[in-house]
Amino acid sequence: MDIVWWQILLTVLISYMCGNISFARMISTFKHSDITKLGSGNPGATNVLRNYGFKFGVLNLLLDMLKAYIPAMVAYYVFDKSLVMLYIAGVSSMIGHIYPIVWKFQGGKGISSMMGLFLAANPLATVIVVLVGAVIWAIFEYGSVVSFLCITSLSVIEGLRIRNILDITERKIVCLILFGIFLFTWYAHRKNIERLLLGKESKAHLIKKTKKKLKSKLN
Repeated sequence: MDIVWWQILLTVLISYMCGNISFARMISTFKHSDITKLGSGNPGATNVLRNYGFKFGVLNLLLDMLKAYIPAMVAYYVFDKSLVMLYIAGVSSMIGHIYPIVWKFQGGKGISSMMGLFLAANPLATVIVVLVGAVIWAIFEYGSVVSFLCITSLSVIEGLRIRNILDITERKIVCLILFGIFLFTWYAHRKNIERLLLGKESKAHLIKKTKKKLKSKLN
């Protein structure tokens, strides 16, 4: 089907507003606190994990993924399985997460939303990368490292995958989006990288937090 400008605009606006939903803030309200005043102050899954534990961290991760995954999949099927529209919807949601107008443009880093976008575009690769990332996180306990390694890997994988499934115009658009995601991921983590080099980066203990929860339940 032919896609006209108003359809793209409507997709961008709806997806962007989906991205404005702040599940981290909802969880912190449920916990009678303010996630923006705890830990790193970032309203994202990693900070939720550090402050509220494994269960709420994973819940936040999945919900943030869904708010990009659902708009991306809806756009994909509405527009005749257009991978370009899938990416436009997913990235719009990601931008809404990072720069939410309803929260005065103070959002998270968008990693979970990016993962939701990649899950819609390439489910198998995303699941494999996430599983490998979880193992790396469990061993080294640096959530930020896992975040930018996963997004970097998926950006490269997708760039290679689309070579044979899109025409040259669509390929250029998607490659431009992927390159933007790649650059923004490293830019968003510039302070984390600096802290890593200085040995000051905070750890998010997946295994220790899980064991602590299990012990508290058993006791």
